[in-house]
Order: sequence, then C-alpha cells, then structure tokens
Amino acid sequence: MSELNGVMMQYFQWYLPDNGNLWNQVADRAGELAEAGITGLWLPPATKGIGGGSDVGYGVYDLYDLGEFDQKGSVRTKYGTKGQYLQAVQAVRKAGIQVYADAVLNHRMGGDTAENCRATPYRRVDRLHPAGEQREISAYTAFTFPGRAGAYSSFTWSWRHFDAVDYDERHPQGRDTVYLLEGKQFDDQVSLEFGNFAYLMGCDLDCQHPEVREELIRWGTWYLDTVGVDGFRLDAIKHIASWFFPEWIDALERHAGRDLFVVGEYWVNSVTHLLRYIDDVGGRMAVFDVPLHYNFHRASRAGGEFDMRRILDGSIMQTRPTHAVTFVENHDSQPLQALESVVEPWFKPLAYSLILLRREGYPCLFYADYYGAEYEDYGRDGNRYQIFMPSHRPLLDCLLRARRLFAYGPQYDYFDHPHTIGWTRLGDTDHPGGMAVLLSNGSAGRKWMEVGAPNTVYEDCTGHLPELITTNEHGWGEFCCQGGAVSVWVPRSSE
Repeated sequence: MSELNGVMMQYFQWYLPDNGNLWNQVADRAGELAEAGITGLWLPPATKGIGGGSDVGYGVYDLYDLGEFDQKGSVRTKYGTKGQYLQAVQAVRKAGIQVYADAVLNHRMGGDTAENCRATPYRRVDRLHPAGEQREISAYTAFTFPGRAGAYSSFTWSWRHFDAVDYDERHPQGRDTVYLLEGKQFDDQVSLEFGNFAYLMGCDLDCQHPEVREELIRWGTWYLDTVGVDGFRLDAIKHIASWFFPEWIDALERHAGRDLFVVGEYWVNSVTHLLRYIDDVGGRMAVFDVPLHYNFHRASRAGGEFDMRRILDGSIMQTRPTHAVTFVENHDSQPLQALESVVEPWFKPLAYSLILLRREGYPCLFYADYYGAEYEDYGRDGNRYQIFMPSHRPLLDCLLRARRLFAYGPQYDYFDHPHTIGWTRLGDTDHPGGMAVLLSNGSAGRKWMEVGAPNTVYEDCTGHLPELITTNEHGWGEFCCQGGAVSVWVPRSSE
C-alpha cells in the first residue's frame, strides 16, 4: 500500500449518534474522500450486537444480521440497515476506495437461552490456577437467532462451541470470575497476560472445535459474496489462537480468487510481541502499530521534554514497515474509552506528518481527528466528563495532498536534534521537485536539508510560514518551522 501512497481511514468513532445514518453518510461522502486522497475505508462492525440499534458493534450477537432482522429490539444496527450498508460499500468502491470490514470473531454476547453445564471458576487476573472446584452453572450460551429463522445459515451455537464465559445465572452478581467449561481448555497461542488471555468477554469461541472453525470460514465466504469487501480489520486477535488465522485467510482468498488486505488489532505496547505475532501467522496480516501510538501519546504529554530523535524507536514502522498500519488515535484510545491513551491535540499535526509523509507503513486516519467529535461519558473515576476533540481536517487535507503529489523517491532523515527533526523525499520521474518536512516539539527550528532540486523555490503548504525558501545549486535548502508545529515545504509552482 505504501508504494501507491495509499491511506486508510477509520470511518467511525465510539460516540457516533445512534441514528442509523452512518451508512448513508458514507455513501454521500465517498467522492470527497477519494478526492482528498483516501484509498481504503475501515468501516465499523456491520453485524447486529447485543445492544441492537445502539451497539457500537463489538458486543456481537449475530454475524449474519447486517441490519435486516428484528433482533435485540431493532432491525437496523447503530449505523443503518443492510440495504444502506450495501449501497454504501458500492458507492465507496465505485469511487475507487477499498472497503475493509471489521470482523469480531472472538466472542458472542446476548445468548437466546441459558444452558446448564459444568465449569471451573478462575479469577480474571489468573487463568492458570483454578479458584474453586468444578460446579454446575447456568450460562446464556444457546444462540438460535429466532429473528433470523435460519436465513443464510442454519448453524446454532451451544455451550459446546465455547470454552469460557463470565456469567452464571445462578450467581449473577459481579463479573470477576471466568468459568472454563467442562472438557475445555483456554485457546493456545494467545497473549500470555494473566497467564492466558484467551478469554476477553461474553461467550468465548473455542477455535479448537472444528465446527467453530468451519462456521467462521463459512461466514467469511458469505460476507465476501454478500458485501464484496476488499479485506478485513480483525478485532482482538491477541485473544484468538494465532494458528487459526492463516487457515481462515487462505480459505477466504481461495473462495474469492484474489488477495485480501488483512490487518489485526493486537493491543500491546511491545514491538517484540508484535513481531513474534507477525511471524506466527506467517506474515499473512499487517498489525496496527500500537508502540508508535504510545510514542505519540508520551511525546504529546511530555512536550519539549521528549527527545524527538526517539519518536520512531520500538515501532513496527521502524522494524517491519511492510506489516505496519500506523495510526495516531482510534476508537479505543480516544478520551474516556477502555484503552484511553490520548494524543494531545497540539501534537496531532506532528504525528500525522510522521505517518503520512514518510515512506514506511500504511497510515490510518481517525474519523474524530478529521471531522472532530463532542460527547459526554463517565471516566474511570466515576465522574462524568464532556469531551471536545477538535477537527484537524484543513491540516490533514494538506498532508494528504502532499502525500499524493510529493511523497515519492528516496528519503533522507535528519533526526539529529532533540526538538527539531526533519526528512526529505527526493521525488521520482513522475513526481519531481521533492519535499521537505520539518517539525518541532520545542521552539522554532531551522535545518539544512537536501531535496535534490537545485535553485528551486519552496513554500510551506501548511500555511504556517509565509516566507519562501530557495535551494542552492546543490539542491540543499535551510528549511524552518514554528515551535510546536510542522511545516511541509513543496515546490512553489505545484498544485
């Protein structure tokens, strides 16, 4: 993707209104997104969740209900109906943008009937040592989907298809216990947090059960045939046996007769863990560059005390750029969410320049950073907060345009100052003129950098600085930026 200067956009944030209008919005904006330089759109889960028309999509109830059946109190999902979803995907692909579906394969929630089964209790923070003797529990593990009545798939789920739950109807208070079902074991080749982090929430799918694997493959091929997406964003992959995904991807690509783009969400701030995971799945999927996001988070909080020469250290972008999907913020890290790790607004232009204007990685824009967001919710301290996330659209449109027109050819880095860093792209035959990027987390900065274009006049396309800079006969120029800002220098005669 990076060779084509592709840019993905996460087209949702956690607190969108529950009005069923997102799919219509996607269709209406497809043309302007393509014109801005978006080449791939990651859409939220389109499947019916336990919360019906208000569910963000990660509390998945029925993977085959895309807003078509009266289930969980609603026909539509939070984002609209199946018809609107299919029309949106068609409009986006017609505009030349790829579509990536958000696949939540780890768990099911909101079972239709409780079943009696035996299970062994474990503490959530210790999956290695039982917290008591095996006993009988009553869990909502029967998923029969009466509202769908067998359409598209006659498969129904029972406790035998899951390995663990966190709810016992006989003892409904609290969710501090994980119940490992009789005859089961937690999936292997998962994150080793808490000893084994296979269980996350709801009814945890047992990927070691052949019927479960067959059904997930059957659903994936149905989804490709029904919706026609170009790939998938896989949710919560550190909780699912890594050996399953090459099998799943191979089956879907054989069915589709084409390559699919797949990126997995493995939330861990460790490049070692992520590199190991990429190897475990045979390089079949990219991963979100979580360590780079945390670098941005820390840098935005530390201000001028952060050494910008280290901003890419320990990132997938730096160590395995071919498998890095880089991002600044997402729906889990935004304020008041479960993985809150905010990148402060002043630093976001700097962070986005680092993922959009360099050659490494496949960058992903966040909906709330492009359009802005306002919402209220409770924080971890129990208090309610009003959140305002400003729109960075004018600056992002500038960076997208610079990426499309100038981010080509060799890249020279000038990461030689603790506050002011920069790099240049020298361009290629089809994109001459080059580009120079300079940013600072401290005071205003200046730096001599080579762009490969002698005696050429450059201007700051961000509009932060009005002056012009002319390179010397060797193609070098002394470029500058304001304090706490980024400047992107492109040939004056350009678009």
